Amino acid sequence: MNSRMIPVAVINPEASPESLEAKQPAVDNGAEVYAKDGYFSREYMEREWHKVWTESWLIAGVSADLGEVGDYFLFKVRDESIIVTKTASGVSAFYNVCPHRGARLLTEERGNKKVFICPFHSWSFRNDGSLRAITDEETFQEAVICHRPGLTPVACEEHAGLIFISMSDDPIPLTTAVGLPEGYLENYQIDKMRVVRHVRSEWGSNWKVGVEAFYESYHLHAVHPETRGVMGDLNVQYDLYPGGASRMIVPLGQPSPRQADQTTVNEGLQWMLQEAGVDPSEFSGTAADVRAAIQQAKRKRSERLGLGYERFTDGQLSDSWATGIFPNVQIGCHPEAIFLMRFMPHDTDPERFWYDTMTLMFPVDDPDYSPPAWMGLPEGTDVTGLNRPDTEEFLIDEDPGLGLVLSQDAAFLPSVQEGMRSKAFKGQLWGEQEQRLRHFHVELERWLNR
Repeated sequence: MNSRMIPVAVINPEASPESLEAKQPAVDNGAEVYAKDGYFSREYMEREWHKVWTESWLIAGVSADLGEVGDYFLFKVRDESIIVTKTASGVSAFYNVCPHRGARLLTEERGNKKVFICPFHSWSFRNDGSLRAITDEETFQEAVICHRPGLTPVACEEHAGLIFISMSDDPIPLTTAVGLPEGYLENYQIDKMRVVRHVRSEWGSNWKVGVEAFYESYHLHAVHPETRGVMGDLNVQYDLYPGGASRMIVPLGQPSPRQADQTTVNEGLQWMLQEAGVDPSEFSGTAADVRAAIQQAKRKRSERLGLGYERFTDGQLSDSWATGIFPNVQIGCHPEAIFLMRFMPHDTDPERFWYDTMTLMFPVDDPDYSPPAWMGLPEGTDVTGLNRPDTEEFLIDEDPGLGLVLSQDAAFLPSVQEGMRSKAFKGQLWGEQEQRLRHFHVELERWLNR
């Protein structure tokens, strides 16, 4: 570390080393400027496919979507389709391919089936992958079908309410791949949350540009000026974990240090108070008191509704714990809701990606209870969790209605993608506010060169 680096922000200097809030030791990831061809090259895209996407653990979905035996959903990544289903013995995954002639078995994104019947020739399979019946079996030579061809399994494990799959023949242990401390994600009880919105939208940049934009708060003041009144963008704690995992704790309920006015309880802060159950008109403090007031109000709500918030630190009640899992995930973690973002590679174009987001809410019967406003949940959304909504899909020229902040990102990233193509641009120059980007790329290079 040299003297030019900015001071290291620590959210809670009193946090014990065992606390999930504790600042992690610094990691020296060097100062290399990486080549830019990985954002445009189709050859690089194929290398990523074979070295990263088909070998690492990927979040396919959430446990809440598989409540009953026979429930399934399809997970698609490029031209692979995978059935993730709940069997009598747990959650399993299989390639969505009939071993007879290669037809897709299922086309509906989700449903409940204990038997999968191929639409081509009616071969059928139990949802544990075993062969159930071959149509006109007597017309096949025994040598062709004596191995009783079932569905090809995919490695599948659950962790903290999330379902991971790996297409690797020999995947690394999932806990190693996740890289986060024990109890980190479990604390949020994601397994008890329910999906209240699911959006898949096409964005105009490489998937890594998407990851990078959401792995730092350095751009907030410029791209999202509205956040200056409510987010401490220069007070962010960055932490790096093994396996490319990382997080940034973004203090909410306080003005940015870039703001001249550090006293007025502005409209955004008033909104955050109201979200926490505090009547802004009766609040007598200044802007400096808002974050603590939010924390106290949420503790009172927990006591009233039995939410068990004693498992959370004060900071978790007010702040965004933006948590990254390699290779393509960012989770905005809050007690009320999580915002699961997956940056999925485009099927054919290295200069586009699919931004797949799920908003999951902890179901609570309280009129003031809501996800953080930055998640962009449309007014009138059913947040009871009783009905799993269909996935909303949007192409690149369509507005996915993700709210102001995310819409600003979607509009801005194509200009980054275009600018990186310039002869003048030699490669990204990351500062310490972008240390999560460097950490991500060190891990990406490790996988690409295995």
